[in-house]
Amino acid sequence: MDPDTSFCDPTQAEDKDESIRFSNAFGSSSSLSEEKAHTADDKSPLRPKSPGGCVDTRDFLEKYVGIVTLPNQVQQKAVKKGFVFNLMVVGESGLGKSTLVNSLFLTNLYMDRCVPDASEKIAQTVSITKSTVDIIEEGVNLRLTVIDTPGFGDALNNHESWKAAVRYVDQEMEKYRTNEIGLNRKNITDNRVHCCLYFISPHGHGLKPIDVNFMKALDQKVNIVPVLAKADSLTPKETRNMKAKILAEIDKFKIKIFQVPECDLDNEVLFKQQTLELKKSIPFAVIGSNTVVERNSRRVRARVYPWGIVEVENPSHSDFVQLRNMLIRTHMQDLIHTTHYVLYENYRINCLCRNPFLENV
Repeated sequence: MDPDTSFCDPTQAEDKDESIRFSNAFGSSSSLSEEKAHTADDKSPLRPKSPGGCVDTRDFLEKYVGIVTLPNQVQQKAVKKGFVFNLMVVGESGLGKSTLVNSLFLTNLYMDRCVPDASEKIAQTVSITKSTVDIIEEGVNLRLTVIDTPGFGDALNNHESWKAAVRYVDQEMEKYRTNEIGLNRKNITDNRVHCCLYFISPHGHGLKPIDVNFMKALDQKVNIVPVLAKADSLTPKETRNMKAKILAEIDKFKIKIFQVPECDLDNEVLFKQQTLELKKSIPFAVIGSNTVVERNSRRVRARVYPWGIVEVENPSHSDFVQLRNMLIRTHMQDLIHTTHYVLYENYRINCLCRNPFLENV
């Protein structure tokens, strides 16, 4: 027996012996922490704390291995594969559709286009033309296809002028469905229309019958984004009144247009503010121009008039910047996602309901 404990009270000695046995069996808190630290140093390197986001630096990837690197893998595969976006523009001739598309993507898609004269326009019917261009920006490749509908709204009787566009949308949906149920599904070309910019004339009192018929025929098949063309021909008050009139008639005829998704709670304040501005801007009052002029020691794209200059990218002059942000910077993937998981699925379900024995899916 320990000489120190021989003179102690028997009860204290028993307590001390009990504490010694407990310490030997389970280890004290301090010794346990030292053992853990020692084991980590010997067997595996200490893993740094997650930075809470995806970091693409070489130093970070060498020090940290975990599921936080999964977004990097997805991004690399997506960038290597490239992106596809199919945009349809519909509207009467002379509303600036071609100019606006060139202004949006800083390219010239209509170099070989021939403008028909008056006699050709009388006999012209609605046709479908496609222009494709590859846009590369900092290693990201986007294949942009613009589908135009020349002749739309130019005839005296435009009662069925929307049928060509509906026929084209259905054909591309059916092609994708046929390829999807085929044997080789790895390299399916997506030619489905992801977005339709419908141009509304500013010279009127809201929507025309042709506008209502077209949007009602395609609102279940494609994402429709209404655009008020040539906003520089209206005063700010007239623009606000025209927008309110268009929205009221869209609600009256129960036309479904593309709705900007709601923000999540964890989104940044700036993104929430941009989303709110986008919702307030619909329908977008836009101006297009490919002319670059000098203004206040700045080179800007604008339209020059005898009474002044209208800047295309000036938010106080038009909604061009909001439209470009929605199509390219913030909601292009939402348009593609809605086309695939909502509009295309509805089309596929309708096909199965019409002929349930066609395929066993």
